[in-house]
Amino acid sequence: MTRISTAFRGLVTALAALVAVTAAPATAQAKQEPKAPEDFVALRSVDPTIIQEMRYVTRHNFVGEPVDGYRQPLCILTRPAAEALHRAQTRLLRQGYSLKVYDCYRPQRAVDHFVRWAEDLDDQRMKAEFYPEIDKTRLFADGYIAEKSGHSRGSTVDLTLVRLPAKPTRPYHPGQPLVPCYAPQDERFPDNSVDMGTGFDCFDTRSHTLDPRIQGTQRANRLLLKDTLEDVGLVNLPEEWWHFTYKPEPYTDTYFDFPVSAKSLAGRR
Repeated sequence: MTRISTAFRGLVTALAALVAVTAAPATAQAKQEPKAPEDFVALRSVDPTIIQEMRYVTRHNFVGEPVDGYRQPLCILTRPAAEALHRAQTRLLRQGYSLKVYDCYRPQRAVDHFVRWAEDLDDQRMKAEFYPEIDKTRLFADGYIAEKSGHSRGSTVDLTLVRLPAKPTRPYHPGQPLVPCYAPQDERFPDNSVDMGTGFDCFDTRSHTLDPRIQGTQRANRLLLKDTLEDVGLVNLPEEWWHFTYKPEPYTDTYFDFPVSAKSLAGRR
């Protein structure tokens, strides 16, 4: 009986260990992704007329591949920022324009992806379009890449203007010849936006909103975007004509990491 009891106890111990080992992955899988706070919304639920061309879910960006954390081509913002864009859009539609957003809320994991890309000096595949005159070793020092982004706080948006009726943007095909982002509009990638003097995410001082080399219609377009958005509470970053932040920000010190997807909004649309 003693031998049987000992053997039985050994069997029970082995089974318990097996259960623990097999249960561990299930527990890990059960860990849910972080969710957006209740005051984050999909922009389309506030204003479905604003055009969305979410670049970081595609390969047409300075990294050259879909960016970590972008699960769907969806603009997510804090509600005050989204409502401010709605007010701006209402004014612009009367003038024959629409806003078009390129990026909105950006998870921290995406910023981390940018940092890894910037540290990989061998990856130069998109240089000819997005940073033709910038040495990649200078991206951190010159402020083009940082370990934190205001986008991760949820009230910053990258956007432009489109003249209505909006023409479709030709799809980007990986491997196609790249043209500098500051080339004349009819030479660079055919975005359907108005001419702002550079393309979106152009790592160049020509992207500074009031760069003196940008004059005429290009400057007028930048000022139309800037003046309209600042009238509704969105403040421009002087180094990037496309970059605006709603003030006062609901979250000034919190950098979120929930994915860009409808699921992050906990069933809200």
